Amino acid sequence: MKKNLSLAIFKHRDFRYFIVARFFMVLAINIQATIVGWQVYELTGSVLDLGLVGLFEAIPSIIVALYAGHLADLKDRRNIIVICLFFLLVCSLTLFAFTGPLSFLLETYKAYPIFLVILVSGIARGFISPAIFSFVTQLVPREHYPHSAAWMGTSFQAGAVIGPALGGIVYGSFGMQAAYVLDSICIGLPFLLFFWIAKRDLPERKEKEALKDSLLKGLRFVLKNEIMLGAMALDMFAVLFGGAVALLPVYAKDILFVGSEGLGYLRAAPSFGALLMAYYLTYKPPLEKSGRVLLLCVFGFGVCMLVFGLSHSFLLSLTALFLSGVFDSVSVVVRSTIMQTMTPEDMRGRVSAINKVFIGSSNEIGAFESGVSAKFLGPVGSVVFGGVMTILVVFFTFRLSPKLKELELKNWV
Repeated sequence: MKKNLSLAIFKHRDFRYFIVARFFMVLAINIQATIVGWQVYELTGSVLDLGLVGLFEAIPSIIVALYAGHLADLKDRRNIIVICLFFLLVCSLTLFAFTGPLSFLLETYKAYPIFLVILVSGIARGFISPAIFSFVTQLVPREHYPHSAAWMGTSFQAGAVIGPALGGIVYGSFGMQAAYVLDSICIGLPFLLFFWIAKRDLPERKEKEALKDSLLKGLRFVLKNEIMLGAMALDMFAVLFGGAVALLPVYAKDILFVGSEGLGYLRAAPSFGALLMAYYLTYKPPLEKSGRVLLLCVFGFGVCMLVFGLSHSFLLSLTALFLSGVFDSVSVVVRSTIMQTMTPEDMRGRVSAINKVFIGSSNEIGAFESGVSAKFLGPVGSVVFGGVMTILVVFFTFRLSPKLKELELKNWV
């Protein structure tokens, strides 16, 4: 029965197009992240500059996030997605141009032109995130929300698995230009696919609100919901301290000695674990003892980061990253289902924007934190510190958020 319900979601034509488009979008983003990380490290040899890549993406995302959520509750969400994908395509083509006609800019200014492109990309991703989250709930009925969250995770992780490995292999085998061409093609496909998805009418707003009041209403809604706030804060701090992705080029080049192709596999390992778990969760969503499952999985994620940080074995490092993805996937599906089921339709854009500030940008700020701590503690010390902090965050959340601890999502679906 659960299997049939999981697959029944694909009877919705627009959801099928949406999932395929999301897969290629994530594929492109991860191909680009792998190439940019390796390119910046080769240009400058600085772990701090690797962190700056994340910071230049996070700052504009944070700045525009709340307004982007407000906009997603007022304007056609599909149009917002299409416009953002256009700008992401322009960014990919510009990075490609840096390997050819605009290469003199990198020779003169090193990584700074890349940082500028990443900043523009960060603005586009800041607007697209709340639009995507709020749009997908318009494509499927409520009873499919847990499965849509799991399939969203599956498509995301599939792109995140294939993207880094593919980017690393193409970069290593055919060069940087070929890798950026592939990146541009992969971001161009979802741009076209979204034109085939029908527009959806927005839910009527009961009253017109000023921008400030609209943003504050969304913020107050999240702050008053202990379960949602606890889940967001838990993931935010876990990602902020526990992520080691920004330092993978250092591990690949200077610790594990596996080169750009090895970097692709390292980047893909957590996503491969997350993909397998996300696919499993499409058939068996974590609807029982959901809060305890969430806390246990974030704890497991922190332990995996400790193991990875101390490892000098490529195989052990891959295993630790793979398991970190398994644990992270459960966390993502639980949090996404919480947001889908507990958020009113006319507030989805604003709530997802707040989630973007909590979670999405913490990936990039976490990358900056990793770069800064690596400068003072070394790459190994930085990752170990992050793993320890993640475990401590779980214990604090367990004590301070009793409603999250006792959460049963089966009561909300």
